[in-house]
Amino acid sequence: QLEEVKSLLDECRKLPDGFAEDMIMKAPSNNIMNKLARCALASYSYDSNPDDISYENVLRQCIRLIGQMPTMTAYAYQARNHYYYDKSLYIHNPQKGLSTSENLLQMIRPDSRYTKLEAEILDLALVLHAEHGGGNNSSFTVHVVTSTGTDTYSAIAAAIGALKGPKHGGANLKVMDMMEDIKAHVGDKRDKGRIKDYLIRLLNKEAYDGSGLIYGIGHAVYTKSDPRAKLLKRKAEELAAALGGEEFNFYKTVEELAPSAFEEYKNSSKVMCANVDFYSGLVYSMLNIPKELFTPIFAISRIAGWSAHRLEELAVSNRIIRPAYKNAGRKQPYVDLSDRRE
Repeated sequence: QLEEVKSLLDECRKLPDGFAEDMIMKAPSNNIMNKLARCALASYSYDSNPDDISYENVLRQCIRLIGQMPTMTAYAYQARNHYYYDKSLYIHNPQKGLSTSENLLQMIRPDSRYTKLEAEILDLALVLHAEHGGGNNSSFTVHVVTSTGTDTYSAIAAAIGALKGPKHGGANLKVMDMMEDIKAHVGDKRDKGRIKDYLIRLLNKEAYDGSGLIYGIGHAVYTKSDPRAKLLKRKAEELAAALGGEEFNFYKTVEELAPSAFEEYKNSSKVMCANVDFYSGLVYSMLNIPKELFTPIFAISRIAGWSAHRLEELAVSNRIIRPAYKNAGRKQPYVDLSDRRE
């Protein structure tokens, strides 16, 4: 069965005739996530049976989208570079027999070259990001939208929109921007005292974006450790050994100091750990993957999880998901429109 799935994915990776030109090249987007959402919706028009929500048909649609998402991403990236930044346009076809990570690397690079280590580490990142339970925002979005009885392409497009947000799929970009901000203000990346002081300033909403967050530290479920982060950290260390470890050592220092900064600022002994977003951006940058592809790579991976959640919702539930609201405000007397303040 695994070989059958691999063969089917190989068949699905190539986009339908005219799709790349009409849906990607003629309407490029500066943000690739918006282009992916549009590609997902446009796929409806290329499906001869788009509204059938039987298990077999939805499974077919999901496998096709899983296979095509890396190609859509690579072409959207090349179109963005060409039409927005006047760079040369490189369009490499997906190759049969290559893994998802290998195909993505060869399609986004002008010379199509990549190393075995690069492909292995990107493959690990894709596996780690493929699924994380139904409680995450985009997977829950799939459940909510699927529960209405709508088509697969609408559900996946909605999930992509949820993943785009910086509090979800864009979190690793926030980590990298924050780390650049820390470096710019502390000067010496080895000065633990100045780094910790700046982390406390971050928590006090006095630095970076004023959110009071140390991005990449802490998780709603994982407290003592995030196993995904531990694996990515190990791979980042391997890359650092090959490429030079100064940046990796800086990340380790911030990871080490963040819990004590939390403890000092919050006066709490709550256990904090690095989450998967803390090291994923660093790993991608060490693989020489452009920042604008970080979140789309998350989508390439997570669409496998979204597909599973859609199939689960269709299989086990026949009720629409809707929130229950309770007004927590006080009753107010009616004021005539002419007497209301502007």
